[in-house]
Amino acid sequence: MQITDEKLKTYDDYAKLPEGASCQLTGGEIITSPAPDLFHQAVSRNIFLQLSAFIAGKNLGELFYAPIDVLFTEHETYQPDIIFVAAGRKHILKTNYIEGAPDLIVEILSATTGYYDLATKKDVYEAHGVKEYWVVDPKGKTIEIFENVNGRFVSVAKERETGAVTSRLLPELTINVEDVFRA
Repeated sequence: MQITDEKLKTYDDYAKLPEGASCQLTGGEIITSPAPDLFHQAVSRNIFLQLSAFIAGKNLGELFYAPIDVLFTEHETYQPDIIFVAAGRKHILKTNYIEGAPDLIVEILSATTGYYDLATKKDVYEAHGVKEYWVVDPKGKTIEIFENVNGRFVSVAKERETGAVTSRLLPELTINVEDVFRA
């Protein structure tokens, strides 16, 4: 058995990286990944535009897109694709990051980050009280919405290629699946 001197990385270590570095702090390890492909970015844009149009003028809260750091613990800092923080929780918005659980997180799966999005990050989001978590799969053309019920994510909507999903956090918000996957 080899004993190493390698310590878990913290947010302070992570914050010393060059601005714009494509990485996240997962379990005390800095995980790098290449930039998303064009279809991933088109899907992200399509969801962001629909969310932005819904939120506009309603004073519901703040909407952000990657890259922006969300600090959950000293060893867990992620850059979700899309983030919504409700108006009554703006105190978690800091100068350089969001501290704590946003109300809504959207993760768009990719070959390099899909495992973390569906396993590690999902568990952290659930444990820290993210109210709604959307998993968007560009390859399978699916959108699945999870609601945090008593500290556990429960799937409340899932559509593939057609149809629409409705947010429970923002109940008047309906996302047309075909519009999301239109490049």
